[in-house]
Amino acid sequence: MNEFDLIARLTGALPTDASVVAGVGDDCAVLEVGLPDRWLLFKTDAVVEGVHFTLSANPEQIGHKALARALSDIAAMAGTPTHALITLALPEKFDVAFVEGIYRGMNSLAARRSVSIVGGETTTNPDRILLSIALLGWVAKDKCVRRVGAKVGDAIFVTGELGGSLAGKHLEFEPRLDEARWLARNFSIHSMMDLSDGLAGDLRHILKASGVGADLLATAIPISHTAKLSAREKSAAKPPLLAALTDGEDFELLFTVASADAVLLLDAWKKEFPKLKLSCVGKITSGTGVTLRDHRGPRPLNVQGYTHFA
Repeated sequence: MNEFDLIARLTGALPTDASVVAGVGDDCAVLEVGLPDRWLLFKTDAVVEGVHFTLSANPEQIGHKALARALSDIAAMAGTPTHALITLALPEKFDVAFVEGIYRGMNSLAARRSVSIVGGETTTNPDRILLSIALLGWVAKDKCVRRVGAKVGDAIFVTGELGGSLAGKHLEFEPRLDEARWLARNFSIHSMMDLSDGLAGDLRHILKASGVGADLLATAIPISHTAKLSAREKSAAKPPLLAALTDGEDFELLFTVASADAVLLLDAWKKEFPKLKLSCVGKITSGTGVTLRDHRGPRPLNVQGYTHFA
């Protein structure tokens, strides 16, 4: 049973009430709290030693990543993060200076993003370090973007470049908060999420939520220089395109918009964010599943992104 099978099994009968605008199945929970113009966003995320980082990493980068992962999910809803709680689980023999470094990394990112860290929990974990972040934020009701909403004919976009994140990006990425809010303010974005598990896997979440399919163009997928270089030096186990589709931990934005808006969006993006690449990688289709088009023609894309327990 993989991660998503387990989630489906555990969440089929969760108790909710009328305050839940969106629960399981989106990047954040969206909650009605009685304000006329905005919803509350609620998110939790965790990083585990040996899964998301190793002790050879700079501790400040570990702290940065722990908070940035949750911030990236707030970005995926076009929201603004506000307050965080930190659960810290440590083995009995831990390096105090190392843990202080983790908090310096979290504190630095929180300060830059105007997030208040307001407490948490500390406990023992016998084998390894675990950090869990609970995060609150706000989103304007008329700007909230969810995974559901992709429409047949939509253009599919991704920010940045994909693949090879384990070479360093997964510890250093910047959550696309400003970019997502700009998109929601200036265009009718039909669906959006962040790319944490790879394009091949994460795109399917949007397709499932929206009841549509997708057609990807291989030559349009923005492959990172790192993935290309690793392939040339034969230090990577995957060809560059496969790495871009499946590596995960890129934490870029994946979104869809009406094809009529695609060129206007690209032009406006280049002026607003000249240092960050934006790529149209395909289109939303009727039916189900993902098709990949390359020099051999169209064929079903059978690879998946990263999945826990798989």
